Amino acid sequence: MSEVATLAGGCFWCLEAIFERVSGVERVESGFSGGDPAITSYRAVCEGTSGHAEVVQVTFDPAIVSYAELLQLFFVFHDPTTLDRQGADVGTQYRSAIFTHSAEQQATATALIAELDAAQVWPNPIVTQVAPFDRFFPAEEHHQGYYRANPQQPYCQAAIAPKVAKLRAHFASRLKPEP
Repeated sequence: MSEVATLAGGCFWCLEAIFERVSGVERVESGFSGGDPAITSYRAVCEGTSGHAEVVQVTFDPAIVSYAELLQLFFVFHDPTTLDRQGADVGTQYRSAIFTHSAEQQATATALIAELDAAQVWPNPIVTQVAPFDRFFPAEEHHQGYYRANPQQPYCQAAIAPKVAKLRAHFASRLKPEP
């Protein structure tokens, strides 16, 4: 039976490009969560006043990839120590957040954060928000599969392609076969 993870780590295009390549991931959808349910357009969310974070909603088979493994990858592919920003993207919509769908997910997320902080993986403490999932609002269709559709776009080349290359180089055993 499939499970769902809802993760925010900056631009949803970046996380989508990572997770859709992971074995056991059945579906990745870009969207918004954690804010005003009346504000759900990309343009409005980008203004930073909606309270939403850009998220990916990842549907996965826990028999193939565990929730903990997904979170480990999540922490590798964004900076969880910067409050309300990822690189040049600044605002609460780019915050690091895990929206949990169960008490088990909540426990897994908080335990992993404590473990990573204790190991001092980063020089600064993790500021990732862990909050119960409420609602998910899909982004407009042209945001879905953005990197696949626009690999030569300058943002994709500068921000996403290096992450995909890192995924292939360091996590090859966790990837789906290339089509």
